[in-house]
Amino acid sequence: MAASTTLLAIVNPLSGTASAAQRQQLSQYMARRAEQAGFTAEIAVTTHAGHATELANAAVRQGIGRVLAIGGDGTINETARALRQSATALGIVPMGSGNGLARHLGVPLDTRKAIDKALNGKPVVIDSGEIGGHPFFCTAGLGFEAHVAHVFAQQPVRGLPTYIRTAYGAFWNYKPSDYAVNGQEKKLFTLTFANAGQFGNNAWVAPHANIADGRLDQCEIKPFPKSVSGGLAWRLFNRTLDSSAYWHGETITKAVVESTQSLVIHADGEPLLFAESRCDIRVLPGSLLVLL
Repeated sequence: MAASTTLLAIVNPLSGTASAAQRQQLSQYMARRAEQAGFTAEIAVTTHAGHATELANAAVRQGIGRVLAIGGDGTINETARALRQSATALGIVPMGSGNGLARHLGVPLDTRKAIDKALNGKPVVIDSGEIGGHPFFCTAGLGFEAHVAHVFAQQPVRGLPTYIRTAYGAFWNYKPSDYAVNGQEKKLFTLTFANAGQFGNNAWVAPHANIADGRLDQCEIKPFPKSVSGGLAWRLFNRTLDSSAYWHGETITKAVVESTQSLVIHADGEPLLFAESRCDIRVLPGSLLVLL
């Protein structure tokens, strides 16, 4: 059993655009600040997909009370999924392209300030969700947002400029898809299940989402003329998308989505391809401790 003053920092070396030297300086800062706060810090660098989950699982078994995830939304997701329904709390140090969960929770985007918050913060309980058995903590969905996630994952360079170019290029040829949502046939541009309110970069798809209410916000965007796309984008970033006639939302605890073909989805921006034509979505109330 690890001492209660031990904390683990999981670092994704591929997240963000910081240089190796900058990452080294950040690790040194974290170790120094952890010592000042009374912690013994262990730093682990991920080497492959799923490694953060393995490391976080081991931390839970060892009784480590705080695990800091230093990376993007994918790293946060990999780490947090291992901490669900445990006494180990997640500290978020955002270094990704969108940083959706961090932004929703008010975690500083300055990495040093985020480290200080994770070291000195108190555990707060939030919900999580699952789509097709895959955990998510910010948003998950189908349609255009999932299509962009799959295309973006293939790009050699990450970051916000690449994401904007990818989304813009994908938009013009994208065709809305047909789904059955809880048995109701719908043609949708995109379908989002939101635990937090935004995708990232302050793109608010669910402006009134409450991350600790035991529910998810199911947000649908119906097909729309390309001539109104600019206005919809403005509303997305102005936190007024729910005022559009093309948006529909409701709070849920579970849902079933079906299609006539394999489902292309994402969970916290990470692309997933289902061989099945059906997936189940559910909320797990009060399932994660976050340091705030």
